[in-house]
Amino acid sequence: MADFPLAGLKVLDFSRVVAGPYATRLLSDLGAEVLKVEPPEGDVTRKLFKRDSGVSGNYLQMNIGKQNICIDLKADGATDVIRKLAAKADIVVENFRPGIMDKFGIGWNDLSKVNPRLVMLSISGYGQTGPEREKAAYAPVVHAETGLIARQAEMSGGYPTDMQFAMADSYSSLHGIIAILTALRSRDQTGEGQYIDLAMLNALHSSDDYAHLALDNGWPKEPENLVWDVPEDRRVIITGDMKWLWIVFSTKDGLTDPTPTGADIPTKAKLRREAIEKHILSYESFDALTAALDRLNLAWGEVHPFGPAVYEQPSIKALGTIVDITDDAGNARRTVQSPYRFSKSKSGIDSNSRTAKRGEHNVAALQSWLGLTDEEISHLSDSNILCSD
Repeated sequence: MADFPLAGLKVLDFSRVVAGPYATRLLSDLGAEVLKVEPPEGDVTRKLFKRDSGVSGNYLQMNIGKQNICIDLKADGATDVIRKLAAKADIVVENFRPGIMDKFGIGWNDLSKVNPRLVMLSISGYGQTGPEREKAAYAPVVHAETGLIARQAEMSGGYPTDMQFAMADSYSSLHGIIAILTALRSRDQTGEGQYIDLAMLNALHSSDDYAHLALDNGWPKEPENLVWDVPEDRRVIITGDMKWLWIVFSTKDGLTDPTPTGADIPTKAKLRREAIEKHILSYESFDALTAALDRLNLAWGEVHPFGPAVYEQPSIKALGTIVDITDDAGNARRTVQSPYRFSKSKSGIDSNSRTAKRGEHNVAALQSWLGLTDEEISHLSDSNILCSD
């Protein structure tokens, strides 16, 4: 089997939380050498949903496999160290508010001068130059302002609430990887790096397959609920709109039409949905129903409660979705594997992977990236530029 496809690439990672760390985690899984630059106070997610010992599961999932150097950007001389590291890097990723990197003298204009081949990705809520560039933006804010929260409430009939998934962060990371790899391809052809300004607002709108309904003034859509109560007090989701489900059940599964002649459309829709509900519940067991759904070639999935059991489904083990690893305190932990399966190349983490302590690779990284001596590194520590646990 061939090596990891991104082996040899060096990534300097200033990002925190999810938007950015997820991108650099995947770059690491694909073989890039990722050096996370962590502030003295640490990434805020280290203690998110605190454990008795060891880092949080969120920090572990987003940062496992990365090296870690802890630098106080406010210390005299820290900027020089960052510029020297950037001179050796292929990629820099950051998700500070616009202007913060420039404030420290390590923005694009500064770093591209020391490394013209550098590819730099900046992820922000509203972009680097727009009228709302200084506005704080976490994923829930973007979910609200793109209409996603309101849309979900309209469909469910419930009060508007954010989803329990940082979609804007994750999608921005994935679009960020696409942009980085594209810029690297361009660098291969031109020899020049470039800057990538990625707004979470744009990333989420770009990924929204419902956008056309708003742009074509086709919203609001009729509310729908594709989740059904089924035998044995379980629930399934069956994809396909009500018209299609009615056609399938009535033509292939013996369901008769309960609507009286001349019924209007709302009455017909209501009575037919009720008939489908009763028909689904008439099966003697969950297995009998799902066998029928398979026979009818309807796509369905069980609505599982969120928790450990989600990862006990038959495909999880077969796909290698979960991997056993170790956290920074030596605790046995589990986390999610990257999804890439190549026919020739390697990807992902293995059971030898673990999360790094804050500043764990101060010495090793500065030696391998910059060739500094022990004495030079000690001087940086004495000058309070370097920190560690």
